[in-house]
Amino acid sequence: MNRPMVVTLATLVAVASAFARPPTEPVGRLETAVRDVSFRDEVNPLVRLSLAEAIARAREQSPRVAQLTALEAAAGAGLEGAKAQRMPSVDLTAGYTRNSNVPEFSLPPPIGRTIFPNIPDNWRTRLGVTAPLYTGRRIESGIDAASREREAAGKDVESGVDDLVLETTAAYWSLVTARESARVLDEALGAFDAHLADAGNRQKFGMAARNEVLAVEVERDRASLARLDADNEVEVANANLVRLLNLPPDSRFEAADPLVAPDVLPGNVERLVEAALAARPERAALRARLAAAEAVVAAQRSSRYPQVNASAGYDFADPNPRILPPEEAFKSTWSVGVGLSLSVFDGGRTSAAVAQAAARADAIRRQMDDLDRRIRLEVTTRHLDVRTALGAVDVASRGLESATENRRVSSDRFKAGVGLSSDLLDAETGLMRAGLDRTAALARVRLALAALDRAVGR
Repeated sequence: MNRPMVVTLATLVAVASAFARPPTEPVGRLETAVRDVSFRDEVNPLVRLSLAEAIARAREQSPRVAQLTALEAAAGAGLEGAKAQRMPSVDLTAGYTRNSNVPEFSLPPPIGRTIFPNIPDNWRTRLGVTAPLYTGRRIESGIDAASREREAAGKDVESGVDDLVLETTAAYWSLVTARESARVLDEALGAFDAHLADAGNRQKFGMAARNEVLAVEVERDRASLARLDADNEVEVANANLVRLLNLPPDSRFEAADPLVAPDVLPGNVERLVEAALAARPERAALRARLAAAEAVVAAQRSSRYPQVNASAGYDFADPNPRILPPEEAFKSTWSVGVGLSLSVFDGGRTSAAVAQAAARADAIRRQMDDLDRRIRLEVTTRHLDVRTALGAVDVASRGLESATENRRVSSDRFKAGVGLSSDLLDAETGLMRAGLDRTAALARVRLALAALDRAVGR
């Protein structure tokens, strides 16, 4: 067969392929079912948000952030309670007692006065006031400890928000990545369908063997399986965002931000470490808890010092036991005093409490040292991840350009009858993989940047 005849047959095959219907395979029925599922999902509520909007909604709807905020409020209430220790305490008591009748005691004439009358009904009321004068800085240390605990609780809220931002960002870009991968696979399936039609028509004209058609079908089936995995990843990422944003269960989330490479540089790692040590809320929370633990040590030591209190009282009773002889009538009395107490020997309880509080403070101090090392490692790791991811985007972009051009050239040669079906199949498979690699590289950059921001405390 001479070359003009080959070109003529190749032209006929190309024309026939334009009107040919791709062969029906079980995979085609499976993809039809997938498209039907996608069509049914389109009736669900659609929520389109940018990343910033998604993060804002996640913060509003997060039960974890609400929990930490409630704990912060509890710590604030504890601070108010510690401050209240400085204020005087006022107590009001009242009571009634019915006693049995007793013989009266009276002096004989000529005095004839009753010294102890029979008064079975006893009424009493008392208003008492107690105020601390000196506590060895027990109250002041308690206030300082409570204030530091509230500060630590506030930093816990910031840390929880930062974790939520990272989790939401990862879920957002996971969904974008899965849908972009599905788009790349759809394009690959379209190319495989066209190639399959061409190979089938070439087989009809005796220009291709059966194994060429089967080879295309194998690669198309692999792409179909990858498309199913991409659909599954879309559903999982969508469900995760529904959870984070507290959306209706049947909502369909659509990302408004495209998956593109950001024009950023990771920066100097040492400066990032310094910024992280200054900005990380976890470290600030530990620093506040260390100060609180040191204040507890001072509060425990206050038990070694005398405690001085002032007190005052007003009694209104019938009979008033402070008035002799008792009379069946309401009468008032008052009292003012100062009291001092000092623990001379407590069996070592104060020393043990001080040692326990000091050990806890030292444990927090060691925890801070460990956290500083972990922060340095985390920032260094995230910095390297960003740098590697940015390099991967450049490599994947060049690979996609080369794969696109290779596929174009292979397709032209195949249509002209001078290229092999296996070459075109390799080019189509390479283009699909290059597209998936670039999608994964772009997602890797986004996730690496989000993780770096979390590590630095931005």
